[in-house]
Amino acid sequence: MLYFFYFREGYLSGLSSSPSFATNYHSMDHSALLKITEDFDAPLYVYDAEKIASQFERLTNAFSGVGRLRLNYAAKALSNIAILRLMNYLGAGLDTVSIQEVKLGLMAGFRPESIIFTPNGVSLEEIEEASALGVQINIDNLSILEQFGSKFPHVPVCIRINPHVMAGGNSNISVGHIDSKFGISIHQIPHLLRIVELTDMHINGIHMHTGSDILDIDVFLYASEILFDTAKNFKNLEFIDFGSGFKVPYRAGDIETNIEELGKKLTTRFNQFCEEYGKELTLAFEPGKFLVSEAGCFLARVNVVKQTTSTVFASVDSGFNHFIRPMLYGASHEIANISNPKGMERYYSVEGNICETDTFGSNRRITEISEGDILCFKNAGAYCFTMASNYNSRYRPAEVLWYKGEAHLIRKRETFDDILKNQVDVEGLFETKTKVVLGK
Repeated sequence: MLYFFYFREGYLSGLSSSPSFATNYHSMDHSALLKITEDFDAPLYVYDAEKIASQFERLTNAFSGVGRLRLNYAAKALSNIAILRLMNYLGAGLDTVSIQEVKLGLMAGFRPESIIFTPNGVSLEEIEEASALGVQINIDNLSILEQFGSKFPHVPVCIRINPHVMAGGNSNISVGHIDSKFGISIHQIPHLLRIVELTDMHINGIHMHTGSDILDIDVFLYASEILFDTAKNFKNLEFIDFGSGFKVPYRAGDIETNIEELGKKLTTRFNQFCEEYGKELTLAFEPGKFLVSEAGCFLARVNVVKQTTSTVFASVDSGFNHFIRPMLYGASHEIANISNPKGMERYYSVEGNICETDTFGSNRRITEISEGDILCFKNAGAYCFTMASNYNSRYRPAEVLWYKGEAHLIRKRETFDDILKNQVDVEGLFETKTKVVLGK
């Protein structure tokens, strides 16, 4: 069952008429997290609504010099409907990559025109279904562009460009380079323009996304110039979408994208382009990780502390079925023992309970761990629960939203009934009339 969490004036105490969050509410500290674990058990995801709001405000402020700004939250980062309702309340649009995310967005209260649909490798039928719902279509290949334009020439379409710029913290999340499957190559612009001319399509937006965990804003600005040059080919644009990929810090002292500096430089250049273009356009971004990563934490209970000849393992009641980023991307998440925050520090390798090697962190310096302690994995708001699975037939965890000093369950923990829910039992199919006797 989904828990529908409405953010509107009067539903939760203390909401004002404007989407602002006060900072005087009880923070999501160790004691609060331990209490949440007592109430909802572990493993468990917890998200801080106030942190999400402050990140949204920070990004908005960085581009305050732009006349028209649109922040489309990337639903794939964390798609719980309560989080989507929060984003809608804050004033965000929605970036979606599947028809299911589109429908979730509509259920969460987003207006169709505030949702952009940017799929990759999907069928024309799925794009037509999204278009029929009234959302903004964003197309990233010539084949679908020609087919869609031939059938629906008057439906406004955004075009995703591949600028052939390498950016991102990992090859799996670098999506703007020449070998990427994403976007229409800048070298195919002449072909693209012929399709637009022959179908008489209405192109109202241009888009790029170079990758995630961008550190060098000069690389981002360089790619933006490519997008500006491409935009000159289209006379009826309403917006330019620069994607996102802003890096967040994963530990104390870690580097991050300098949003404020990027905001100043890109704002100046964008406003200059609008003057040259002769029209005020909307500057759009699609932040996902930037908005929710630092707001989330994952809580797991230590099952076993195991000393071997070379290592001390702390094995928790979870694995890459719940938290795959360290194994998939080599992501490094800070791990803290919130049951013993002031204890003596020792070195541990934190492992999962899956029948594979699922190491969350090797040789981590953590305050002394005992069996039963609760470990907190930080920066767990983005691309964590959304990648969870039932591998080893284990249940996916619950999710909780921390809002103004109170914990709200926004997803129930799965049960054995959920494991069986969509399976079809073929009991009796394999019965045999011949009795087999072993040894004869």
